[in-house]
Amino acid sequence: MKTTIALAALALLALFTPLQAGEISGQYVEARTCDVWTGACFANSEMNLTGKHALLGWKIEKGQGLDGLSVVAVVEATDTLGLEQRGPSKAVLLVDKKASTTQREALIALAKKLGGKLTENVVAVESAPISLAVTSCKGGGCAKLDAGVAKLETRCFHEGTDSVCGHEDNYYPPLTKGVRAHSAMVLEHQFTGKAFDKTWSDPHRRGAYVGSFNMTE
Repeated sequence: MKTTIALAALALLALFTPLQAGEISGQYVEARTCDVWTGACFANSEMNLTGKHALLGWKIEKGQGLDGLSVVAVVEATDTLGLEQRGPSKAVLLVDKKASTTQREALIALAKKLGGKLTENVVAVESAPISLAVTSCKGGGCAKLDAGVAKLETRCFHEGTDSVCGHEDNYYPPLTKGVRAHSAMVLEHQFTGKAFDKTWSDPHRRGAYVGSFNMTE
C-alpha cells in the first residue's frame, strides 16, 4: 500500500514539475516533396529527382518565454532530403508576427539549432501570421499549418486505400532531432514565396511527419 502511494505521489510530482531551465517543447510538423512512408522501390525511383524541398514547423507550448509562438523553416536542398547532401541547403525562416524583437531573435536561433545543417544557410527571414495546430486524432497524423506563403495540411493514413505496394514503412526519419512523430498523408503542401527561385504545390503525398518536439540545452 505504501509503495502504491509513493508511486502515485511521484507521478503527480512529474506531472506538475515545471520545465527545467533551457528546456523547450511543443508541436512539430514537416512535409517534403517525396514520400517518407513508402516502399524501398518507390523511394529509389524518386532519389535525386524530387524530395529536395520541405516545410518544417514548430509551435512552442512551453519554454524560454516563447509559449504560443511559432516558427517555420522552408528548405531547399541540393539532393533528396534524407540522403547525403553534396552541397549546402538554403532556408527561409518565417517568424511569428506576434513575437517581440527579443522573441523573434530567440525563434530564429531555435530554428537554426533544431534544423541543423538544413537551416545553417538562412537566405531570408520574414514575419508572418502563423497558425499551427496538431489535433488529437486516433492515428496521430492530423495537423494544419498556415504561414501565409507556406501552407501544410495532413491527415492520418487510411488503412488499405493509402497503401500502394503493401510494404510501406518510414523509409526516411524526421528531418530534425528530438521529435516524436507519426508519418502522415499530405492534403496540402505549398510554398508561394519569392525568396527562392521556385515555388511548389505538392499535395497527396505520403511525405509528412506530425507530432511533438523537445529540446534541452
